[in-house]
Amino acid sequence: MSAQVNEALPRFRPMVEADIVVILEIEESAYTHPWTETIFSDCLRAGYCCWILEAEGFIIGYGIMTVGAGECHLLNLCVRPAMHRRGIGGRLLEHLTDLAREHHAEVMLLEVRPSNAVARRLYYNNGFNEVGMRRNYYPAGNGREDALIMARSLV
Repeated sequence: MSAQVNEALPRFRPMVEADIVVILEIEESAYTHPWTETIFSDCLRAGYCCWILEAEGFIIGYGIMTVGAGECHLLNLCVRPAMHRRGIGGRLLEHLTDLAREHHAEVMLLEVRPSNAVARRLYYNNGFNEVGMRRNYYPAGNGREDALIMARSLV
């Protein structure tokens, strides 16, 4: 009997500049107001925690966060729309949470659109609570949309 590596199992790896082409395709299919190539490139250059979840070399999701001064800020968490409802968002969030703890963060913060019920449910189910609101934070089709500020203790 020989051991074989199961390539179908998703694996995490750091994001690299070459990933941005595919990430932009996912971002544009997932959001009405997607991040730009410049934003992703700037995050990589700044040394933010930028991670990919892939299966068989196929990017299925990604997450970006900053970590410093005892806290982390989740900036972007996205799953390829065709891969929704498979627990991928939860896996990404868990991975980023583990990384934040490794960097000695005590709290994780994020903003989310009130209209994004799927994301809000993911965050509530993973221990986040609403702690505030940013008025007119996000661009929206009819002007601007508020952002809920959510936080989770990591200690």
